[in-house]
Amino acid sequence: MKTALLALLLFVLFTIPSKAQSEKRWIKHQISTLSGPTMHGRGYVNKGVDRAAKYLRRKYKEFGVLPFTSDSSYFQSFSFPVNTFPTTVYLKLQKKPLFPGEEYIVHAASSSFYTDKMKVRKIDLKKIKDTAAWNEIKKEFRYDRAYLLKNIDTLTKYLKYSVRSFAKELPMGLFIVPQHGKLTWTVATDTIAATVFYVEDTVMPRRIRKVAAQLHNRFIPSFASNNVLGFVPGTEQPDSFIVFTAHFDHLGKMGAATTFPGAHDNASGTALMLYLAKHFAQNPQKYSIAFMAFSGEEAGLIGSKYYTEHPVFPLNNIRFVVNLDMTGDATNGITVVNALEQKKAFALLQELNERGGFVPKINERDQSANSDHFHFSLKGIPAIFIYGNGTKPYYHDVFDKARELSLANIDGLVKLLIQFAEKI
Repeated sequence: MKTALLALLLFVLFTIPSKAQSEKRWIKHQISTLSGPTMHGRGYVNKGVDRAAKYLRRKYKEFGVLPFTSDSSYFQSFSFPVNTFPTTVYLKLQKKPLFPGEEYIVHAASSSFYTDKMKVRKIDLKKIKDTAAWNEIKKEFRYDRAYLLKNIDTLTKYLKYSVRSFAKELPMGLFIVPQHGKLTWTVATDTIAATVFYVEDTVMPRRIRKVAAQLHNRFIPSFASNNVLGFVPGTEQPDSFIVFTAHFDHLGKMGAATTFPGAHDNASGTALMLYLAKHFAQNPQKYSIAFMAFSGEEAGLIGSKYYTEHPVFPLNNIRFVVNLDMTGDATNGITVVNALEQKKAFALLQELNERGGFVPKINERDQSANSDHFHFSLKGIPAIFIYGNGTKPYYHDVFDKARELSLANIDGLVKLLIQFAEKI
């Protein structure tokens, strides 16, 4: 009897942790695949986002998740404009070539430019405090000369320009903007006349008289992409849906050699959604559970907006939406966006977490238009957005790689989400 009890105890001790480690390894593998080199940053160069969509479709089929589409494609097609940099991105200050992504980025709406040697003029903007003074400076800009714009933050402060609106103010030509700290890239759905390089200030030569620069942009007025949609039918009320969403697109490539992997943002949320799809395909609930992987999020929540305007089933049939974005590290717990509007759902998450001890803390945050839950909320659909509170600052940069993710408490977050879906 004692031997049997000991064997049972050992089974419990070793089986439970191994299952958690198995979950973590499975999710880690999906993140590594989605942020790996074959996906090209899941963006708009080398069919990166298309490769990711096809991968998700393959996983849905493998799990037994059903398509909504009559042609069984799982795809919901749409298009949008996007500016891309498919080939050359190069910058040399004095005699020092700089590393793209690590030492500089280009404004995402920049136009093409080429020079093998151009004089640089430095303009200090710290004295610009009104529109008249700025307009006088703009009269001096010439296409045959590059400009080093210092203290740009002073101008944007006094004239209340965003980085984007400031760039639109610049004429055709080459502009170099020193930037202190993190380089954060983005996606543009339009172009500007200027070519703007943001350079990390600590790598800039002390004196810059000459610059060599090459940038090739390709603007695509109608880039074709797909949302990837599937569901597991409910056993009792199949016309009512719990919906898990995650965006699978990222920034792609800045030139042929520089990739933004997007492991945390948002291969992590996509991998977590895939795990839930796998689990619920094996464990159907009384309500149907839908899994919606959105493209175009980085370009302005385009895929989710398109979906809410072209739903594959009535939006009123949705009981609840849980959007997962940047869930690769929950060392310090998670944050729930829209928690103040969805108080009952937040209270349920708190109650489940208190019982199970899944994550260290659950923070609440008000509504925000920062991920794909937002357009569901605008339609009056109950929705929250969950992200992890991690320790590393990698976001929209070349360092957001799978090996940098701790996946701390990811196994607990999985259990919390499963129980939430069962109770909600």
